[in-house]
Amino acid sequence: MKRQLTWMMALMALASLPVWARVKLVALPERAATVIRMDNPRYTLIEEERVLTLQKGLNKVDFSWNGVSIDSDSIRMTVLGHPDGVKLLNVSYPPNEAALVWEIAAEEAYEERVRISYLLMGIDRLVTYTGTADKGETTLDLRSYLVLRNFSGEDFEKALVLLDYGDAYETGILHEETKKVQFLKKADTPFTKVWRFDARTMVWDPEQVEDNVGIPVSYRVTNDTKSGLGETAMWGGKVRVFQEDGHDSTIFLGEDNTGLTPVGEDMLIYIGDSRDIVVTQRKMKDQHVNIRRNNRNQVVLYDTDELIKATIENFKDTPAVLTMVQQIPGEWVMKECTHEYEKTDYQTLEFEITLPAKGKVEFVMEYSRKNVR
Repeated sequence: MKRQLTWMMALMALASLPVWARVKLVALPERAATVIRMDNPRYTLIEEERVLTLQKGLNKVDFSWNGVSIDSDSIRMTVLGHPDGVKLLNVSYPPNEAALVWEIAAEEAYEERVRISYLLMGIDRLVTYTGTADKGETTLDLRSYLVLRNFSGEDFEKALVLLDYGDAYETGILHEETKKVQFLKKADTPFTKVWRFDARTMVWDPEQVEDNVGIPVSYRVTNDTKSGLGETAMWGGKVRVFQEDGHDSTIFLGEDNTGLTPVGEDMLIYIGDSRDIVVTQRKMKDQHVNIRRNNRNQVVLYDTDELIKATIENFKDTPAVLTMVQQIPGEWVMKECTHEYEKTDYQTLEFEITLPAKGKVEFVMEYSRKNVR
């Protein structure tokens, strides 16, 4: 249902204020401009400008939103044209109506420009991405689309839509209408193709299983200025990835759903599993040392000496990057490690290992766990 705004101007002498009855007029001042701000993923802020014909003295303006999902507590009016000569005195809410009345005092008769803002429910939005990688898988033509659906009860014949990143665009969207608009386009966005082996969930020894074991592969795009991004956090959404095939066409690689990517963080886009890299991991040592017993000779605490060894083989003709995730529960001390790592929490380690083309890398991690029960 289209929103019906009603405006009622009543000129009253400031010295004498008679009893005033609300009269709804048919003639409506047209919107001078409308902005739909979608910076917040939960709420939509509407800012619209209108020109009010104010008489000298006291004016009362009626604003109603019957059938429109407006948060009444969020409605604000800002005087733009003559802020020193026009004052908003108070606002009242008539009982049992989706309406309010502003009382405005004007020093002179003005054609006054005002901004009315409010939070509007019933508009939902989805963000989707399309990425086309070059044949060598080094850069990505990244495009982002906003899918806007309007179930608010309000019609917007023309509005400027703003997100917290990307280009603003002008469009109209009616009640119960859905629109898809491109708002971000970044060509030649650099990315890194990464394989991810998580020792917590992956098969350690592929030779011990009948099926082929694939390693998840992702495109890693960093949300920073070097990538041509980095203006603000990027919304999460569905990402579909294609690749140029060298014959003026593309092939479909896969799709993923990504989460919010803050500035400086990575967007990982999963495109499938690969068998070009094989990881064979084994625990070579697991000894109990420094055993502590109670008075009944029962073991209550002990330490461990443990050693993990992995052989990583790259069967590709090009170098590759493997992210290896290892977990050491409890209190631990690293004794020896062939590769540098970052701790994502107190017991989870991530290694980024560069593999030469047609090459092999040996990974060794020796550590001691303390006060194991």
